[in-house]
Amino acid sequence: MRKSFLFTSESVAEGHPDRVCDTIADAIVDRFLQQDPYSHVVTECALSKGLVFVAARFASKATVDIPELARQVVGEVGYRKEGFNASECTVVTSLTAQPLEQRYAWDERQLSDKELDRIEVRNQTTQFGFACNQTPEFMPFPIAMANRLARQLRTARESKAIPYLSPDCTTQVGVEFVEGVPQRIHSVTLIVGQQGKVQVEPANLRNDLLKHVVMPVFAGVALKPDEATDLFVNPRGGFAKSGPVAHSGMTGRKTASDTYGGYARHAGSALSGKDPCRMDRVGAYAARYAAKNVVAAGLAEECEVQLSYTIGQARPVSIEVRTFGTGTVSEDLIESRLAECIDFRLGAIIRDFDLRHLPSKHKGGFYARLPVNGHFGASFTELPWEKLDKAQHLR
Repeated sequence: MRKSFLFTSESVAEGHPDRVCDTIADAIVDRFLQQDPYSHVVTECALSKGLVFVAARFASKATVDIPELARQVVGEVGYRKEGFNASECTVVTSLTAQPLEQRYAWDERQLSDKELDRIEVRNQTTQFGFACNQTPEFMPFPIAMANRLARQLRTARESKAIPYLSPDCTTQVGVEFVEGVPQRIHSVTLIVGQQGKVQVEPANLRNDLLKHVVMPVFAGVALKPDEATDLFVNPRGGFAKSGPVAHSGMTGRKTASDTYGGYARHAGSALSGKDPCRMDRVGAYAARYAAKNVVAAGLAEECEVQLSYTIGQARPVSIEVRTFGTGTVSEDLIESRLAECIDFRLGAIIRDFDLRHLPSKHKGGFYARLPVNGHFGASFTELPWEKLDKAQHLR
């Protein structure tokens, strides 16, 4: 693996149409689980000018007004009416209600070890989890900073520090690595839309973003932009339109920013819109949990954990660990310690992370807050798969 290189990751703000679709899909998952924690639900969404399309199949005792919920999510994003009018948009649905027998209607917290073995995986998948020591949240530095910039754009807009910002923005951070360590901020790119009749001059926009977005984000970070760092702001000029009126969106198209910014592997499947029994969602959380605890335990500077599951099995059919030459012990030893410390069965993951009941425990839902705030690393709360409670055992 190259030790000196330039790597760039991107993220998107809450109003990017792809991100809105992720949020709608997860809001539907939240609402089903709040009423019936044993709901089986898979949801996908597409978004365009004045139109929201939702496809969902579910087995649940819950009653959810999906069109109204979709409008509510769009309304909370912050578009002005000329960009997207939530109350007047068309919501098209394709819904499939399945028999209640499709649910896994048992409380994993009350099951014995043998009973957990009977909870079989329904979808075949290979998931990856990654962690490294580049940031306090054990995330790659480029995506951590890109995500922070995206969140700060929202803060600047909602606080009225930059009131004319559209919620549809994109961030990008390029970082120079030397011997595998971030050494310099090569570039920062902010692609931002504006709302309102008056378009701000490029120089004023640049100054506002530098003052209220870039500087606050890097204030508490040791590695900061320098005089040679390129700051790109709308390099092709301003945007007269942004959001769904300018481009469409779809669930699952931002998996790189949902995970590790392309720095590490991910399965490519959408994380959003899936209930806790979907292994292609919760397997990614379990793999991240394992990798993060390995790095926190000091067993490696970088760690990737691969979990492969097949239909009809409760446990992963394979577990693989890679430390990319940074391990202090062998990868085989790390694999065996993980198998001893962490239960990777589907039922155990649901139980240990309390995945069925999180939407009821968090005001405003749980899963719908992940696309914007982050599935991994720093988020709106301490995520259960971000805990370091296995590090001492692994050490």
